[in-house]
Amino acid sequence: MIALRRAFLVASCFALSFAAVAQTQPAPAGATQQPQQTSDDAIARLIDDLVAANRILVDQGVLDGYGHVSVRSPRDPTHFYMARSIAPELVTAKDVLEYDLSGEPVEAKGVPLFIERFIHSEIYKARPDVMAVAHNHAPSLIPFGVTGQELKPLYHMSAFLSGGVPIFEIRTAGGETDMLVRNPQLGKALAKTLGARPVALMRGHGAVVVATDLPRVVFRSVYTEQNAKLQAQAMQLGGKQVKFLDAEEAKKAEASIAGTIGRPWELWKRKALAGAAQK
Repeated sequence: MIALRRAFLVASCFALSFAAVAQTQPAPAGATQQPQQTSDDAIARLIDDLVAANRILVDQGVLDGYGHVSVRSPRDPTHFYMARSIAPELVTAKDVLEYDLSGEPVEAKGVPLFIERFIHSEIYKARPDVMAVAHNHAPSLIPFGVTGQELKPLYHMSAFLSGGVPIFEIRTAGGETDMLVRNPQLGKALAKTLGARPVALMRGHGAVVVATDLPRVVFRSVYTEQNAKLQAQAMQLGGKQVKFLDAEEAKKAEASIAGTIGRPWELWKRKALAGAAQK
């Protein structure tokens, strides 16, 4: 009897421990995640940061009249927030809509939407670890998607690129298209190309960048674009003699910088929002 009681207690403790751990771990791809309790004020602050992310990426030269940024809802991981179809620099909190993972708005009807919202919905569906997605058409990235020249980190700020930057070939996924990811099937194919990496190029189109939060997706978007500029310059000067970060250097550099992302975020945010207020 004592042995049975002890076994029952051990099993009960294990079950409770497992449940506690499960609540703190991201669900695997395709798993159903449970909604969390999040205050309206917290959601409002998140949307304000989403507005700031749009403005920052314009201010830093990554976005222009095109491109978009989204963030997963902490209240319901099967939803995400993104603006209606509007130039990134003009986005306000009133323009932000809530979408589900089919890529459709939860409530708004008759509002113009981004054609390529399926980039976001399908990546969130495939990657439970991703909390923010950005899509841009930065000109400096285009050559690396069409020449076979691999985009690789050559300075410490872009160390996150060390795992490789895959290229999405839309012809393979959808035949002859207008180059836009305009349906879930193409979005799913892009998410598959991205895999577990933070950045993927889109041949003749641009790039998609993902991260665990908005400050980090902005950071990665800015420094992916800057790395492309620097790499093109270095290749003009040194040809095949360019020295890139090796795997160990990249690992150490990324770990070192990881705790400082808030520094550029606050600077860029203040500058971008101050500039918007003056217009």
